[in-house]
Amino acid sequence: MAQPVPGVAVVSRKLQRATISERTGIYSITTTPGDTVFFRAIGYKRYHTVIPETYDERHCKADIILEIDTISIDEVTILPWRTYSEFIADVTREKPKDPIAEYMNENLASIYVSIANDAATGISPEAGYKYAMEQNFSAMATRNMFPVNNLLNPFAWAKFVSEIKNGLLRNKSYKKPEPAKVARKRKKPKRN
Repeated sequence: MAQPVPGVAVVSRKLQRATISERTGIYSITTTPGDTVFFRAIGYKRYHTVIPETYDERHCKADIILEIDTISIDEVTILPWRTYSEFIADVTREKPKDPIAEYMNENLASIYVSIANDAATGISPEAGYKYAMEQNFSAMATRNMFPVNNLLNPFAWAKFVSEIKNGLLRNKSYKKPEPAKVARKRKKPKRN
């Protein structure tokens, strides 16, 4: 059974008009008797038909069957060398070091160091999981909405201030100074 072909170019030679078939293969074009109508589609052979000069009906319905124009070939391997000797010469030639690969190795080494430092500073898999779940919840809660601006969120400010009090921005080696002792004067009781 023939399948409908979408995107077939249908061209009227006499009137210089064209159309394209729909997804279902249906098309409509205005033409006159004696006109040649061409049909073209990628992967199919070109086809043409001539409307007879004696055709006097107002509408013409025709099923056009296009033949597949695909040629199967064996597997082809494309190599950047013209001959085997060029291949051997290129493979055995010493190549300069690629700076991008060198930078990539340095970046990998720095990533390993940062992972080791994170493990040493106390970031655990549980903390990473908690952070990922918080991010997932935040993304789901704010779906199809404008991003939350925490600068205007009083709860975020309260959390930020409490974290600062707890040493969020302090260096690890920083020690909180002892509060200075201030001598207070005792109030004398009033005598009546």
